[in-house]
Amino acid sequence: MARRPVLRAVAAAVLVAVSFAGCSGLEGTGDKGYVTSDGRVTELDAGDRGSAVSITGEDLDGNDLDLADFRGKVVVMNVWGNWCGECHAEAADVVGAAEETIGDDVAFVGINVRDSSAATARSYERQYDVPFPSFYDPSGEKLLAFDGSLPISATPSTMVLDREGRVAASVIGVLPTKQTLVSMIEKVVAEDG
Repeated sequence: MARRPVLRAVAAAVLVAVSFAGCSGLEGTGDKGYVTSDGRVTELDAGDRGSAVSITGEDLDGNDLDLADFRGKVVVMNVWGNWCGECHAEAADVVGAAEETIGDDVAFVGINVRDSSAATARSYERQYDVPFPSFYDPSGEKLLAFDGSLPISATPSTMVLDREGRVAASVIGVLPTKQTLVSMIEKVVAEDG
């Protein structure tokens, strides 16, 4: 008889958890251990942006990489992993946008998450001819620098930082199109004339 109240409590807890999960707008990926989304674009007015993002570490070749070195440019940060099918799906659009916009005003930097080795990550870069450096972050801890604007397990994701290093726009999930990212970048570049 004592089992019945326990079962009711468990059932109620499951119902509450399912209800809250349905409100998030994020889609689960079963046992893959990451979260995808619908690729919705979010753009923030300059007055609504948080603090500058600060990330330091090593790139895939073991060289020092510091996001602060890119201040003064609009920086596009793409979160990716070779293990991530959605990252492969958007790779051509990310690389195309980089090739179209990298220059005096724009830089791209990746964050490679959860790949078991830098060699595995470098094979992705070779496959898609990625023209920008990436932080090697197998633990995903560098995503904490985005202070709530990026879910820690949302891969792929793309963030556009303004010249001060603040998140100005984002796509959580697969980029809808290359032109979507190019347009986001151009809007942030135009803020400073």
